[in-house]
Amino acid sequence: MPEVKAKDHIYNAEATVLSGKLTLPVAQTIEPQAHSKLDPKGGYYNQTSDGYALQSIISFDYAYSHVAGNKSLKEGEGWNTLTTTVVEGLNVMEVVTADRVVGQTITHHPLVGHMPSISFLGTRFENLRIAGVPVELEWDQEISSLTPENDLAFALDPGLISRAGRQYSAILQNKNLSPRLQKHYNQLSKALGVSETIECSLVNRVAGLFPGTIAGNTISIPGFGTITLGKLTIKHENPLDTAKTYKKTTFTLTMIDLNLGCVIDGDIPIGTGSTNGTTG
Repeated sequence: MPEVKAKDHIYNAEATVLSGKLTLPVAQTIEPQAHSKLDPKGGYYNQTSDGYALQSIISFDYAYSHVAGNKSLKEGEGWNTLTTTVVEGLNVMEVVTADRVVGQTITHHPLVGHMPSISFLGTRFENLRIAGVPVELEWDQEISSLTPENDLAFALDPGLISRAGRQYSAILQNKNLSPRLQKHYNQLSKALGVSETIECSLVNRVAGLFPGTIAGNTISIPGFGTITLGKLTIKHENPLDTAKTYKKTTFTLTMIDLNLGCVIDGDIPIGTGSTNGTTG
């Protein structure tokens, strides 16, 4: 594929520390907290929150997000975008607690080509606990720093496809996996290598002596719901003629994706950052 020199760049980045929707005990929307959105021309934007509490369901002590975009000052380099969410003193129904949850996505769009490189440096959980028990995490270091070769789309990259496939297989091997998760990961497995979207996780494995069923980066707790950690979704749009690279690639990282299914029912993503940016 001939190289296409980028002449300009449009930035796109958003970060939200908490949002969601409840269906029980009452239908209620959780408005985005500490939401930051970057100007298409780049620059810097941040939002903070001195605390939030939704009755006894979910709360945090302090949170902030920031987004930034700029042209690199180094000769021959392109455009950088930073998306960060930080939540401190998190408490979900006295079941999921953490001192600090940090989600950070750093992308670099090159002067030539369209596929950016990506890093999640700084992303972490500090003192994450379930039912008071420490959660042990095995991070996937290769997924945590990705750079496809020859401007190849992430969703077509053999290395990423292989690692995502191994994650799906580890999850699907659990005989106690809920029907909802079985359906979800079976669909993801069938779409590997043929879809413009790929989902994986920065977390390979979770361990701990807390109640529930562990499957890869997901934890299902009876009477509470499902917890998915470090979920990364990569979506490509606007393909070039070769269909092996795309003008727009969106990365969405959600640090804790909660699907509650008990007396409290609903979906609550925590620490979500999204970034793409386009060059042309």
